[in-house]
Amino acid sequence: MDRIKEKIVPQIFIIYTRYLIGGAFVFASLIKIKGNRFTSESGALNPTNSAFHFFETMYQSGLYWKFIGIGQLIAGFLLMTQRYSKLGAIINLPIILNIFVITLSYYFANTPIITGLMLLANLLLIVWEWNELKMLFNLVPTIDKKVRLEKDYFWQIIGLALFLFTFTYRFLVKKYDIIFWLISCFLIGFIGLIIGLYRERQRKSNLKEV
Repeated sequence: MDRIKEKIVPQIFIIYTRYLIGGAFVFASLIKIKGNRFTSESGALNPTNSAFHFFETMYQSGLYWKFIGIGQLIAGFLLMTQRYSKLGAIINLPIILNIFVITLSYYFANTPIITGLMLLANLLLIVWEWNELKMLFNLVPTIDKKVRLEKDYFWQIIGLALFLFTFTYRFLVKKYDIIFWLISCFLIGFIGLIIGLYRERQRKSNLKEV
């Protein structure tokens, strides 16, 4: 794992996996925090064993519905910060596991595939951070002094930009366009990737000169 973590591609993959999962949770959390349904119509008249009735029940709870949203918002934000991504991965694990089990319990067509991949991605983030997280199990971590991409504050800035854009767009715009949101996030992330790789190239160049 240490050898893999030294390579640029895996580091970039982990950073953007945090952005992806975190952004998805921030996007999904705000509809709950605002006290709105997932769907435009009530699911109260649907069968009690249907997904629509289940979500309607959670929505009608009021406080619990918003509590779930706040939990998703916190977990998503922490993941996107990079700096506190370890805590974000831990908080997010029971949330995404719960969502995955829900999609298995009710008919959601192919949704379990998506939630299952998100669960696997979250587990990957925990495995990536295992050296530090194993302290929670009274295991001694190894000292890692290597400078990795995620330690560069630039990636924290990109994460903050993605969070602020997602939060603002989802919170203020009533009739949102998910395609516009995805394209905008892609452009922010792509520009950030180009600048970030350039910064890393310059850093390595400066080290060689020293």
